[in-house]
Amino acid sequence: MIRRVVEWLEHRTGVETAIRNFLYEEIPASSGWRQVFGSVAVFCFLVQAFTGILLAFNYAPTPGEAYNSLKYIVTEVAGGRLIRGLHHWGASLMIVVVALHMAQVFLWGAYKKPREATWIAGVVLLLITLGYGLTGYLLPWDNRAYWGTVVATQIAAKSPGIGAYLSRLLGGEGAIGVVTFARFFALHVLILPPLTALLIGIHVCLVRKHGVTPAAGDTAPKKKFYPEQVFRDTVAIFVSFALLFLMAALVQVPLDRLADPTDTSYIPRPDWYFLWLFQLLKVFEGPLEVVGTHVLPGLAVLALVLAPFLDRGALRRVRERTLAGGLLVLAVLGLGGLTAAAVATSPKSPEAVSGDGGPREWQQLSPEELAGIGYFRTESCASCHTGGGTAVGPDLTATATRKSAAWMIAHFKTPQRLMPGTSMPPIQLTDAQLNALAAFLLKLNPRNAQALASAPQFAVEGAMVYQQYQCAACHQVNGAGMKLGPSLNGLEKRRSRDWLAAHFANPQALSPGSVMPPYKFPPRELERLTTYLLSLPE
Repeated sequence: MIRRVVEWLEHRTGVETAIRNFLYEEIPASSGWRQVFGSVAVFCFLVQAFTGILLAFNYAPTPGEAYNSLKYIVTEVAGGRLIRGLHHWGASLMIVVVALHMAQVFLWGAYKKPREATWIAGVVLLLITLGYGLTGYLLPWDNRAYWGTVVATQIAAKSPGIGAYLSRLLGGEGAIGVVTFARFFALHVLILPPLTALLIGIHVCLVRKHGVTPAAGDTAPKKKFYPEQVFRDTVAIFVSFALLFLMAALVQVPLDRLADPTDTSYIPRPDWYFLWLFQLLKVFEGPLEVVGTHVLPGLAVLALVLAPFLDRGALRRVRERTLAGGLLVLAVLGLGGLTAAAVATSPKSPEAVSGDGGPREWQQLSPEELAGIGYFRTESCASCHTGGGTAVGPDLTATATRKSAAWMIAHFKTPQRLMPGTSMPPIQLTDAQLNALAAFLLKLNPRNAQALASAPQFAVEGAMVYQQYQCAACHQVNGAGMKLGPSLNGLEKRRSRDWLAAHFANPQALSPGSVMPPYKFPPRELERLTTYLLSLPE
């Protein structure tokens, strides 16, 4: 019966003949382990496509919601953290494998006539692979992704002659926002995958047409692709996937805090495969910046495309291709040196959001305590009360708990009365704001000082809005407040940003019988408050 089914399929589709032709293709006797990179690259693309589809089932492709949906994927969806890890580290693996494949082909001279078109298709596939990394970088919508994309769009905007067009195309004019996100998402999900599949098909057809390049001097009879080369490809794919799986299971993918366009102090850093370009920005500064960002990379790509037309000599053994080997070593040393320099000069990464751990220090504060961080910042208290103590003021991490809130509030209002001779001016805040500042200082200690100091500005400002409108009179956050309304912890799992905005504007429409009055927040206050509420832990 199986034979009859196979014969039926063969008669209607020719699938059996196609498989036999593929498996029993003749390849040079010199073919070996160096030819496995192409198969591994195709496998990496399939892994990326499959894990991308799985992520898309729970991913919300809009700014803000993208971040929340990603947190939902890694904390709530079965296997979500593993799938995201496979997709994230798979991107790096794919770039490494494609680069190794290109290096192997270049070193062996497998781009020579009649394989020029095969090589050019491979160069385009390398650029598309880098394009995946560039367009996918923004999609988590965290601070790291946002500011990295700001730099990328600014580089594109400075392209000679076409900068303004590229900026409009990428939606990078002005601030990075919904349009930019939509363009990057469309490129990453809708345009690049089918283009990659098409080019892989063309590349494979060209390889089949011209055959695998034999080693110089290979006169031995050809062998079949199956079973020896199939075995090598299978082993290489297995080893690659084993390494990828271990990375996904053991190394947590970083997720920074929600994108904050006002956090201008953030120092952007691209993924490792673009660090060399980032370092070039430091080498070529000012008017010469275009040399590092466009001229040199453009010349490198042009050299790759023209390699088959510049090197038209006869095929030679690898050990005789000293110029090709020297160029390859020079490229590795140059890119590796720039990358190492970028890593060495990178500041310590900000604290990342734990995808499967507990809330961070600032997330455990009450809104009043978190708002106190905002008043601490606006009053520039750190300029006098720095860690370790100064001649101007004491270290508040060590002394705050020695005084009561009442003492601190009185001191804020009239510093000279409680501490004669002090140079501290009175703090011009309302009683409620002074209470919040005192509450924060009472929470401060040497252990949590650095963590609280790094509280994101969106959360601090959101807590200040929360306090300003006295939301605690009805709601609880982290156990602080009244119980007339529902607790707001874990709100991101129950409500969306749009629902919150509509509820603020007309509570009775979405919660019939609610005694909550409508609020007409200014746009910035609304954005800060909703972002803060959606960041609250369960």
